Amino acid sequence: MPRMLDVSDAVRAEIGDEEADRLLAGQNAPGSYDCTSCRTPGDSEQERTSTVLFVGDETAVLAFAHAGCLPSQVVQVTEEQLQGAVRSIGGEAAPAAGQHAPQAAPEPAVLGVTSGLVLIEGELHPALVVEPTGPIARPGTTGGGDDFLPLLIEQGFMPATELASVPPVLHGWSVLLAVGQLHAVLQPGPNGSQPVAWWQAHQPLQVTDSWRAAANKHQQVLMFAAPVGSIGRQPREDLLRDALDKAAANGRLVAAALPLAGT
Repeated sequence: MPRMLDVSDAVRAEIGDEEADRLLAGQNAPGSYDCTSCRTPGDSEQERTSTVLFVGDETAVLAFAHAGCLPSQVVQVTEEQLQGAVRSIGGEAAPAAGQHAPQAAPEPAVLGVTSGLVLIEGELHPALVVEPTGPIARPGTTGGGDDFLPLLIEQGFMPATELASVPPVLHGWSVLLAVGQLHAVLQPGPNGSQPVAWWQAHQPLQVTDSWRAAANKHQQVLMFAAPVGSIGRQPREDLLRDALDKAAANGRLVAAALPLAGT
């Protein structure tokens, strides 16, 4: 039976007409699936379903989402994020045509994201603190270096030596919040195209009412990023602030204000 699939022109261009036609004919598409956005069950025989192609440096993975959650699109992600998505999506994802499934490899570094409120100039601001689980190397290089902060500075993030003022807005980037949950941090697409996910939650992250209220008030979220081992998982916001202050004083913190997308 033909599936109720949406295959966008961008996805078709990546996977080819033959593979797209097979999907639309129901040959390679699953009947039931877990939505890659909301993670609840879907059925491509009963409801509109979007094909979402996650493209990394070496691998592409085709996933499925409720059409009401995500449109059919190509999402550029890092290879590390894609490996995590493969583990998260599991049986619902299939390697795209012409691509190789990822081979077993040592656990790659992934981005840990913590939300919290940060007091700056007497006012509470919603913040995201990003810290990888391991060193981040520059794409295409080998070695034991950590280029996480230099890569972000090249994207427009500013070194933060103290948390005395709100960092400048980084235009083109945004934080996607929907139905009170954190979905992604978006960055500008290549050559002025639509934004793509720099970080995407495998499952939307719940944020507190006070965090969401502050985000709606300011219409922006402060993002702080530090190399592995700088912040850690802090159980309370006061401890998180102490860790941020220490990382800033040690020259191990970058920051930017990202406009809010969604509510």
